[in-house]
Amino acid sequence: MKEYETRRLVLKVLDSTSAEQVLKYFLRNKSFLKKWEPAKDRNYYTLDYQREMLDKEWKEIQDKCMLRLWIFKKEEPDNVIGSVSFTRIIRGPFLSCYLGYRLDNNEINKGYMTEAVKKGIDIIFREYKLHRVEANIMPENKASLRIVEKLGFHYEGLAVKYLKINRRWEDHMHMVLINPKI
Repeated sequence: MKEYETRRLVLKVLDSTSAEQVLKYFLRNKSFLKKWEPAKDRNYYTLDYQREMLDKEWKEIQDKCMLRLWIFKKEEPDNVIGSVSFTRIIRGPFLSCYLGYRLDNNEINKGYMTEAVKKGIDIIFREYKLHRVEANIMPENKASLRIVEKLGFHYEGLAVKYLKINRRWEDHMHMVLINPKI
């Protein structure tokens, strides 16, 4: 498994052998994440489902179609506190992907997510050689917007009823970061 470090964090690509750690994270944050994510069925919160998803993601990561980095604090190397994902990687003339991230409710407002996303963007620009990272964020998610703004993303417009979140179609602000080296 591939690992990256920041000042306070370890970012890891996980496979299905880490399903128990991932499941504990989701169970711990089930009600907190509900407001910001698509609705989940009961199966989502099972070990079998998490194993299956990690296997699927592992294959997509090997094919360079996505990258998910699970976040751990250096002093708690076995406790998942979130993830940063770069999905729908498109090659050819577009060289783009979508950014997503989530953090443990008990770890917000400590700068961990900004630190993790910054490292993830460095990886996606340097190793994957992408030109553009797109983030779509609900306008009321002020904490998430602060993260991308700190990292230099610019606003490209409002996507009306863009994603179905918690069973409702929600507007999203379309934020973009361009690789300055391409």
